[in-house]
Amino acid sequence: MENLEKILKLYNYNLPKELIAQEPASPRDNSRLLVYNKKEKKITFDKFYNLHKYIPQNAVLVFNETKVLPARLELKKETGGMVKILYLGQKNNLIEVLADRKLEVGAKLFLFAMRSFSKVGNNKEIFKVVGKNDKSYFLKFTDKKKDIYEILQKYGKTPIPPYIKNSQLSEKQLKEKYQTIFAKQLGSVAAPTASLHFTKRVFTKLKKKGVDIKFVNLNVGLGTFAPLTEDNLKTKKLHKEFYSINKDTSYFLNKAKKQSRPIIGVGTTVVRTLESAARGNKLMKLSGQTQLFIEENYKFQFIDGMITNFHVPKSSLLMLVSALVSRKELLNIYNKAIEQKFRFFSFGDGMLIL
Repeated sequence: MENLEKILKLYNYNLPKELIAQEPASPRDNSRLLVYNKKEKKITFDKFYNLHKYIPQNAVLVFNETKVLPARLELKKETGGMVKILYLGQKNNLIEVLADRKLEVGAKLFLFAMRSFSKVGNNKEIFKVVGKNDKSYFLKFTDKKKDIYEILQKYGKTPIPPYIKNSQLSEKQLKEKYQTIFAKQLGSVAAPTASLHFTKRVFTKLKKKGVDIKFVNLNVGLGTFAPLTEDNLKTKKLHKEFYSINKDTSYFLNKAKKQSRPIIGVGTTVVRTLESAARGNKLMKLSGQTQLFIEENYKFQFIDGMITNFHVPKSSLLMLVSALVSRKELLNIYNKAIEQKFRFFSFGDGMLIL
């Protein structure tokens, strides 16, 4: 633990609470943009809708087209008490969830409408608790015909991060704002937040400049935001997340890389996807689970730059970005952003590193 605390201390910084964004800029591309040029060690402040001015003309921007599930559900226990669960994923017909209170194996859970708490399904239980581990529970549908995605889409709530506590946005607004405008493949419990700034206007300006846009997919899990552990440091591995890149996209990106075109990953999830797939300077492993832990001194194989948000202190995300600019320089950039009253975290402002 001493080693862990020592390392995490190196990735700490003081952030005034008022700089934690509680809702996104409106419109999205009205958020602020910090541009850092590694070669010149130069910082520029601007608005996100001017991103095209800083992206090299022949660059390729790569996005994560994952779609966020409304992964929070409120259920009622047989005893009458309420329990809030967060869907994590499913395997072998079992549904893995986190719960805000203790659940007993064998317990039955009833589905209630989110606000009125009126019963759904003629008072029949919908889930049965069939197992648990240290942190999560495993549920099974009592009706095999039920589909978890269908239930979540109808009754689930947006899984916004815990530091967003004072948002005035309604659930309907959150479902729209905590989702990229190009979200396609359902499966994430958190948004690829660097992409939340993008609008049709930004894409139009980029395309006019000759910048190519490509998409990959990584299902963002809660592990992305989980605190680092001693085990992470020992094994040099993080949580598992599934990624995929289609063959046409990989062909295009490999060709672009060969032509020395800058490949810019939009968000840490894209960076992890491309670096997990790369063998040398070529994308080879086009799908699978990644546990890639990128930290300072990591040698990037495929990306040349990235667009990202401002991350939580002591996090693996902060360590990933430090691999691109060095820890010391990154903390200096963050201090400059704090001085300029930039907004931080998921709904906060953006940064381009070239």
